Amino acid sequence: MVSKIQRRNKIKARIRGKISGTPERPRLSVFRSNKQIYAQVIDDVAGNTIVSASSKGITEGNKSEIAAKVGEAIAQKAIEAGISQVVFDRNGFLFHGRVKSLADGARKGGLKF
Repeated sequence: MVSKIQRRNKIKARIRGKISGTPERPRLSVFRSNKQIYAQVIDDVAGNTIVSASSKGITEGNKSEIAAKVGEAIAQKAIEAGISQVVFDRNGFLFHGRVKSLADGARKGGLKF
C-alpha cells in the first residue's frame, strides 16, 4: 500500500518533469503543512529562490483566508522584483482549498499564470 507521502511525491515528480521555472517566467511553488502555508518564486535555471512568503505571523481569519493573504503577499513581492508571469507548481497537493485560495490571491495581487 502506498502512503500519502509516497503518493504526493509521485505526483510531485510527474509535475516537476513537465514544468520548470525560467528567469523570464519563474515557478511559484506552494507547500502546505497542517498549520502553515508557504510560497516561493523559484528560478530553476540559476537554482535560487527570488521571493518567498509564508503564513507565519498572520493570525486573523481561517486557513483559506490566510492562504489568500499569502498569495497576495507573494504577488506583491514578485511584482516589486520585476516578475509578472509565473508557472504554478502545486507541489503534489490537490488544486483545492488552501492551495486554490493562495493561487486566487496571487492572481488578485497581479500575477499571471
